[in-house]
Amino acid sequence: MNMFQIGIIGVVGALLAVQFKGGKAEYGIYMSAAVSILLFSCMIDRLGIFVDAVERMSQYISIDTGYIATMLKMIGVTYIAEFCSAICRDTGYQTIAVQVEIFGKLTILMLGMPVLLALLETIRVFLS
Repeated sequence: MNMFQIGIIGVVGALLAVQFKGGKAEYGIYMSAAVSILLFSCMIDRLGIFVDAVERMSQYISIDTGYIATMLKMIGVTYIAEFCSAICRDTGYQTIAVQVEIFGKLTILMLGMPVLLALLETIRVFLS
C-alpha cells in the first residue's frame, strides 16, 4: 500500500471511531484498535524491505552481524512500544502508556549495552 491509501484508512478509521464513540464508547475503542492493527501490519511489510536493504548493505561492508541484529531488534522494540503506547493513550490509560514507553526504553538500553561495551573495549585497545 502507498502512503495515500494508508492516510485514507487512517482518516476513515478515525472518523468511524469518533462516530461510534458518540453512541457506545467501547465500539470507538475497538474500531481504533482494529485500524491501528491494520496499519501496523502494513508497517511490518515496510520494515521487511528495510531489513532486506540492511542485510544487502552488510554484504558490502564488513560489520559484525550481531550489531545489525541488535539494531534491528532496537527498531522493532521502538515500533512495538510506540504502537502499544498509542493504543493505551487512545483508550484513556495514560499511566499504562507511560509504563509501556519506559519498559521499551529500558529494553533498548539493555540491548545497547553489549555494543557500548564493545566500543569501550575497542577504545581501550587503541589507547593501550
